[in-house]
Amino acid sequence: MTEHEHVRVAVIGSGFGGLGAAVRLRREGITDFVVLERAGSVGGTWRDNSYPGCACDVPSHLYSFSFAPHPDWPRTFSGQEHIRAYLEHVTDVFGLRPHLRFDSEVKMMTWDQEKLRWGIETSRGFLTADVVVSATGPLSDPKTPDIPGIDSFPGKVFHSARWDHDYDLRGKRVAMIGTGASAIQIVPAIQPDVSRLTLFQRTPPWVMPRVDRAITGAERWLHKQLPFTTQARRGLLWGIRELQVQAFTKRPGELGLVERLARRNMARAVQDPALRAKLTPDYRIGCKRILLSNTYYPALTRANVEVVASGLAKIDGSTLVAADGSTAEVDAIIFGTGFHVTDMPIADRVVGAEGRTLAEVWRGGMKSLRGATAAGFPNWMTIIGPNTGLGNSSMILMIESQLNYMADYVRQLDVLGGRVALDARPDAVEGWNDKVQERMLRTVWNTGGCTSWYLDASGRNTTIWPGTTTEFRSATRRVDLGEYEVLRAPEPSTHGSSTHGSSTKNSGTKNPGTKGAKRVEAGA
Repeated sequence: MTEHEHVRVAVIGSGFGGLGAAVRLRREGITDFVVLERAGSVGGTWRDNSYPGCACDVPSHLYSFSFAPHPDWPRTFSGQEHIRAYLEHVTDVFGLRPHLRFDSEVKMMTWDQEKLRWGIETSRGFLTADVVVSATGPLSDPKTPDIPGIDSFPGKVFHSARWDHDYDLRGKRVAMIGTGASAIQIVPAIQPDVSRLTLFQRTPPWVMPRVDRAITGAERWLHKQLPFTTQARRGLLWGIRELQVQAFTKRPGELGLVERLARRNMARAVQDPALRAKLTPDYRIGCKRILLSNTYYPALTRANVEVVASGLAKIDGSTLVAADGSTAEVDAIIFGTGFHVTDMPIADRVVGAEGRTLAEVWRGGMKSLRGATAAGFPNWMTIIGPNTGLGNSSMILMIESQLNYMADYVRQLDVLGGRVALDARPDAVEGWNDKVQERMLRTVWNTGGCTSWYLDASGRNTTIWPGTTTEFRSATRRVDLGEYEVLRAPEPSTHGSSTHGSSTKNSGTKNPGTKGAKRVEAGA
């Protein structure tokens, strides 16, 4: 990029959200945009997570864009390499390469209240943009706990999302910290090769069978020849999950049947009563994400595996000490401890109209309007924002809904004309979030008796959407200008004439950070 490049839209990140935004912008006729990516290739979390056994727990035909169906998925649940290849394919088919700026990590984004544009400092230079679409995603920055003594550990340490492929685990004593979606894939993948595997389990997950199989050549041929069959398959997968939502959001008691199935799944693989007791959760199924695996439980029964039913408390040299006093001598530590979801680091790099960072504004908990925009941050929106996550279906459905909202947002700016910005009204943000949190009260994620990564430091669920994807699609179909204040940059006036927009009515809302910009009624 040139030192003073200006673009209409700057998209941050090149995972599903960022590439989807790029495709949608092109389909809207907008070509004056860039996609800023800190790494050297596209893929987002499916580029970063390359650990052994990495795969998706959503069926392939549902975990893909509706506008870019892929009839040639090799398996019903795709592996990391296939999903990453799909994203590379989307990049090429939709001609996104000229818009990509690799190795361009965003250092800071600052709103210019005089010019009504964003100044963006990257590792490759500076640029400005009328609109910023942040698509960094909640699963992009690994979270590693600060364990006392970690600096004294003489062996190898890495996070599952930063896998060290140069380190040979064969014959090593390995500790796996955590029992989330990554850990249950890593454990069976590395267990046959390591000499000893110690799993530090703070909370056991509920695990259901993974109904995975190779998609036959006949099926793939049919999907290529008759594209509507791919759509029908996707529709069926979507419909089943829409019907399941009621149990998660309104009637958690109905999940008892699923819980019994999960117990039977465990009993078939784990014969030892003591081990079964360690692996049996004490919370309602669904409170944490239900995990899928046919190999996790069998791997835990192997002679070279030990399950420590306690979290890692401290490290003394090569000795790991659990909270219950258990110890293990290891050569390598793998953290499967998740990501910064409710405290996304990108929020520290966004400075809004009042000179405060988004992280400061969100200090009491993330809040946004329809999962997309935040008060005091004009012309800035996020893909996979607060309360847009799902506990039982495909995030691509939510991403596409937010792309609809983004497209209409840009259209509204065009209709308004001139140097203009939209700033979410604080009352609209609060009203939206109050409704979301009220609905959240009866969901399994809030009532199931667990502590999950869906909850922030204050115990508030700022991650999950408490409804169907259909409801969210309806709520984000178009931008309601009544939920925004319109900011206009003052235009040079001539003697005897008024500035552009003088016929509009001032909203009366004062904001010290928008000095130089004129606020008008959104409906004017």
